Amino acid sequence: MDLLEYQAKALFAAMGIPVLPSQPIASLQELRELKIPYPIALKSQVRAGGRGRAGGIRFASNTIDAVAAAQAIFSLPIEGECPALLLAEAKYNVEQEFYLAVALDDNARRPVLLGSTQGGMDGKLSAGTVHQVLVDGEFSPFYARRLVLKMGLRGELVPSVSEIVERMYALFVQNDLDLVEINPLGVDRAGGLMALDGKVTVNDSAIDRHAELKCLLNGVVMPPSLKPVWIEGGTGTAPAPAANATHGAQGAVNGQGSNSTNGDRSKKNASTPIGIVCNGMGLTLAALDLVCRFGGNVAGFINVGWTVGGGRPETLEERLEQALASLSHPHPVRVVLLDLLGSAITLDGMVTVIHQYAKRHGWWRQETQPMEELPQPLPTNRSEGDFASNNLANSLALNKGRGPAIVLRVLGEPSDETRELIESLPISLADSLEAAAKLTAVLANAPQV
Repeated sequence: MDLLEYQAKALFAAMGIPVLPSQPIASLQELRELKIPYPIALKSQVRAGGRGRAGGIRFASNTIDAVAAAQAIFSLPIEGECPALLLAEAKYNVEQEFYLAVALDDNARRPVLLGSTQGGMDGKLSAGTVHQVLVDGEFSPFYARRLVLKMGLRGELVPSVSEIVERMYALFVQNDLDLVEINPLGVDRAGGLMALDGKVTVNDSAIDRHAELKCLLNGVVMPPSLKPVWIEGGTGTAPAPAANATHGAQGAVNGQGSNSTNGDRSKKNASTPIGIVCNGMGLTLAALDLVCRFGGNVAGFINVGWTVGGGRPETLEERLEQALASLSHPHPVRVVLLDLLGSAITLDGMVTVIHQYAKRHGWWRQETQPMEELPQPLPTNRSEGDFASNNLANSLALNKGRGPAIVLRVLGEPSDETRELIESLPISLADSLEAAAKLTAVLANAPQV
């Protein structure tokens, strides 16, 4: 199991490896009460690599900039995962960046020390730039010093970096870990060292032997399951549903139950027939507000960007299936607005998941008729009257009781095979979130026959 950065740095600090002052942030309110002086770095706490290049690390010099940056990062999926936490960390002026790691060599069945002077986001790690020292027998400081010298370091950096490697090895052995990595190890102008980012992989079989690891893992801020946040008494206006939605989202962030209104679902279903599925809480709330603005009543929403269960994340396809199931039973919504951004799942992949799920559960089995105005994405500038006159509404009426109509916000064009599939199903496309929200509201309000 890969630990998040803030958890890895907690282990580093306990082992005496230098880390910057930092503070986990679960909400914007916590950011406004920040105890770390500006300027700061805000870092997305996901297990995926490449956070910096993906926009998951941003800098801020004041509270206003920090809140704006945090909102963007919270709603940014990286490899299909949106963060439940951010790490606010003091900014560090770095002169050099190194890569250090302790890992298991599967072939030699021994630990191996790894090091390179090509660390950091722009580092070019390869077999030619990463030096290795196999720990053959009992560990001694000689192994760490040998690695540092192979990296080409000289002067005062030799003993100081060697000490960091020794502490990394001690952490690795004492906790039965599979990997301890620092990338980068920053060096400032005065020669001071700082672990600016870290990765720790825990051996799942060893967790029960280490109470401190179990305690650390129990502190993961993750919702327990991928269930919808149900909204009390939708009114069709933006302010009331949005306020309830924010409350429900925060409850999910804090690990509290988000299904407190489950008992009233049958009562609400008749007047709130819309479900929203997005990856990222910011994207989810934006969709919620737009649907309400266009006169739609939202029954509930699901943020499939969450990591389920606190372990390795399930695939986005699996989470999409869970979302469809949650919004379909026992009181199905009438229309589902689906907006998944990022490269973790393609338009063709989304349609395939929806179609396979629909086939297994008997959606759209008999009365479905081909759409006459699909599958071209519906542009934002179409009027509400254009939407109302579209045969999609008629298709929704024909499919009463046989699964919800699906509105997909898409970027790009579907393949020819997917286009043919969409033409035979109550799945409609829109090229913007605003167009998708408007169409969702019109379909939900179409008369049932």
